[in-house]
Amino acid sequence: MTITRRNLMKTTGAAGMAVIGATVLPKAARANEFTLRLHQFLPAQANIPAQVLDPWADAIEEQSGGRITVERYPSMQLGGTPPDLIDQAIDGIADVVWTVAGYTPGRFPRTEVFELPFMMTSAGPTSRAYWTMAERHMMDADFAAFKPIAVWVHGPGLIHSADPIRTPADLNGVKLRAPTRVTNAMFSNLGATTVGMPVPAIPEALSRGVVDATVIPWEVVGILRVQELVENHTIFPNASLYTTSFIFGMNQASYDALPADLQAVIDANSGADTSEWAGRTMQEFDEPSRMAAEDRGNNIIELTEDEVNMWREAAQPTIDNWVAEMDAAGMDGTGLLAEARALIAEYSA
Repeated sequence: MTITRRNLMKTTGAAGMAVIGATVLPKAARANEFTLRLHQFLPAQANIPAQVLDPWADAIEEQSGGRITVERYPSMQLGGTPPDLIDQAIDGIADVVWTVAGYTPGRFPRTEVFELPFMMTSAGPTSRAYWTMAERHMMDADFAAFKPIAVWVHGPGLIHSADPIRTPADLNGVKLRAPTRVTNAMFSNLGATTVGMPVPAIPEALSRGVVDATVIPWEVVGILRVQELVENHTIFPNASLYTTSFIFGMNQASYDALPADLQAVIDANSGADTSEWAGRTMQEFDEPSRMAAEDRGNNIIELTEDEVNMWREAAQPTIDNWVAEMDAAGMDGTGLLAEARALIAEYSA
């Protein structure tokens, strides 16, 4: 489906309107003056490019009066691998990138607070909390080398596996793909043999038996056709075993080269509202992939409240270890965890 301003405003609500609602510059200025290269790791038809990145780029072009053109490069078309993306933004190989913070383990330590077990249930409020935490603690630290446009998380994370997984003990000996340092630590603690890899590598790894299971949100299952590669999906109702933190960032020199009125266009499509809109939009596309798995007759394992609590207890050492690591490094893990939880609760109310 073609994404239009009308569709975007209809489907994403007030935050989506805020993203695209800035004043459009006069038509008299409609001569291309600046080109921004947007680079990311998923195919163009995947939900995030089609439903978030393209609408964002379209809004920038429209609101700039045509003075900015955003060239879109999906699937790493500018070269490199997904872990290279953040350096490509910093070095100017790309002007704008969307990437996973955990693709460069340890580089963005404060973002990991949102990836801890059972931190969130809804991506929109959690993404707003993530931006607030970024403004308070990350802009001059984790994100100092580039200009953040938005940060967000995906919907509730779950397990997709060849064999049924219902309890933490079922992970013993399972070769499992996990996306970040925190999730790798958690699943290793729970008994799995973890294998780190970017999202695009998952289908081949499952089909070749490199891994027996993966953790991704429903939203990305469809584009990767994971429902055709495994038969079991373990869901944590009203909870999220984990989530992944994303960064949508811009080369600082590319931003600085824009005149003030065009910087204002970027700024109008950055920040808390954009972050919440992106996270909420990502989660909205969980349901179609779940339906595709159900239509194939796959085994949807919905845990009971007692079973979820069993996972909570088993995952608590991962939280405790992360807090201790951060405290030892002088980054106040105790305070970051408490503040993130409070913000999520506030924005979810």
